[in-house]
Amino acid sequence: MKTRRDFLTQAPLGLLGAVVAGSALAQTGQNPAPTTPPPGSPGAFNTAPPVGPKLTTTTFVEAEKLAQVSMTEAQREMAVANWPTSMAALLERRTGPRKVALEEGLAPATTWFPAMGRAHVGPTHDRFVPSRMAATPLPAKDEDIAFASVAQLGAWLRARKLTSTRLTRIYLERLKRFDAQLRCVITLCEDHALAQAAQADKEIAAGHYRGPLHGIPWGAKDLLDTAGIATTYGAEPFRHRVPKDDGAVTRKLNEAGAVLVAKLSLGALALNDIWFGGQTMNPWLLLEGASGSSAGPASATAAGLVAFAIGSETQGSIISPCMRCGTTGLRPTYGRVPRTGAMTLCWTMDKLGPLARSVEDTLLVLNAIRGTDPGDTASVAAHLDYDATAPIKGLKVGYFSGWMKEAPATDLDRAALDQLRALGLMPTEVSLPDWPYDDLNVLLFAEAAAAFEELTLSGAADRMHVQTPDAWPNLFRESRFLSAVDFVQADRLRRKVAKEMARVMGEVDLLLVPSLRDEMMVISNMTGQPSLTLRTGFVEVSQVRSDWAPDPKHPLPKLAKPHRVPYGVTLIGRLFEEGTLGRVGRALEAKVAVAGERPPGF
Repeated sequence: MKTRRDFLTQAPLGLLGAVVAGSALAQTGQNPAPTTPPPGSPGAFNTAPPVGPKLTTTTFVEAEKLAQVSMTEAQREMAVANWPTSMAALLERRTGPRKVALEEGLAPATTWFPAMGRAHVGPTHDRFVPSRMAATPLPAKDEDIAFASVAQLGAWLRARKLTSTRLTRIYLERLKRFDAQLRCVITLCEDHALAQAAQADKEIAAGHYRGPLHGIPWGAKDLLDTAGIATTYGAEPFRHRVPKDDGAVTRKLNEAGAVLVAKLSLGALALNDIWFGGQTMNPWLLLEGASGSSAGPASATAAGLVAFAIGSETQGSIISPCMRCGTTGLRPTYGRVPRTGAMTLCWTMDKLGPLARSVEDTLLVLNAIRGTDPGDTASVAAHLDYDATAPIKGLKVGYFSGWMKEAPATDLDRAALDQLRALGLMPTEVSLPDWPYDDLNVLLFAEAAAAFEELTLSGAADRMHVQTPDAWPNLFRESRFLSAVDFVQADRLRRKVAKEMARVMGEVDLLLVPSLRDEMMVISNMTGQPSLTLRTGFVEVSQVRSDWAPDPKHPLPKLAKPHRVPYGVTLIGRLFEEGTLGRVGRALEAKVAVAGERPPGF
């Protein structure tokens, strides 16, 4: 077999591309023609055969502007002579001649563990005690059944006051009726759903009750693999992708007896709310998008088209659409829920979690989908401790005083803190250093660009509908020019930030934060903290809202009169302590008593 050195020294220049000639390098006094070293000589940098395009000092002058570094002219001349023999060959995996394909599902060797080596993080035992739900009389109207909680639907099914088949038909009919307005469905799974519902009815009638999700219809964000059913990522290049196997979460919900009724929309490749079928809309204000990227799960759940949905979050993709659509979203601790068979955007940040219309429903779903899977090296077998009957009085709820006084915080954020105080919690001021937290997004952009490298370099990303500067195609391209050194430094900063969050969470039991505060959105997703977003009231807006950067050429329309829309707050928890978030969130939900209000017209 030829060695790489043999191949490169003997290959024709045309095969290698525009190669910097060795004789030209020799004239600079650098890198003389390679000779056979004496036996026992170690390898050395800067001894590889030259490869790559011809460079000039101007190349580095321009590159310095991107990296914000500075070299002298002599240093640039050395780099011009040296780069082809020291750095260019490091791109061979991508540029050849020995290209290596990195298959979908292959994760990096480095895995992020939020606990950072701490032996005891989270609960020490499993306990799951939901509130008791009686099988109340079944409502006469289908829409009242559709908007019932997962817990209530489960009670009716178990008592056989309602069949899964009837419930599934109710949701299928609503999905068909309202999707033209919301554009939240990518694939309707009617035959599949009715078959699952019939099986659930058969099992329940035989006394084989699998648990609170048995017979409950749900929707999947269309980045979660479903065997034999298209999983499109909401993006044109993948719209005909049909996986052979179920993802881990799909499999777990199948085992729980849940009924998949629809694959729901997401902003293409998990960004915002526009996919190849259009923009998914907010059922509370049909002139604006549902926000994203879990746009379909939030929109469909808010409109009573599914009992619950599975979404995902890398940085805000559960929180933001829950805020826009008034749903409840639980973003689990990083590693709590296995991501095998789910689209990868960022290996060290992606999380799958439930969206529902009440706090306890999200815990019921979390209990079914948590655990490990061999396909996800970051998944952990952490305990879940949730007891709806346990007291919350005396718990310390941290808050950032400055954040609560300024936008994006509103009076509803400040009122929520007062309501928690009235429930017996102890508001406790906390603080974090004033650091450039957005620098951590180097990690997000680099991982995302790596995950979709082939899409970008092949030009397939050009087929995506949105090609604005803040859409993925452009960001993937720009990310090719991020510094690997800065990536490592951002990773080191991430550990430093995680230590600060561990300190803060050691002072309190949970945090209450304005949901859309940029710093905490970045921090908590980078450190892997769980979050719970729930509706606490309503605000009035006079202009349509958007996830996209402002475009002066296409300003967002103003509303003829202020429009009332839901608003919520976010609770941030200690690692793997979603049970605490559930207990406090459930008490706050009952205190403010606004979760039951439905969007008009649905």
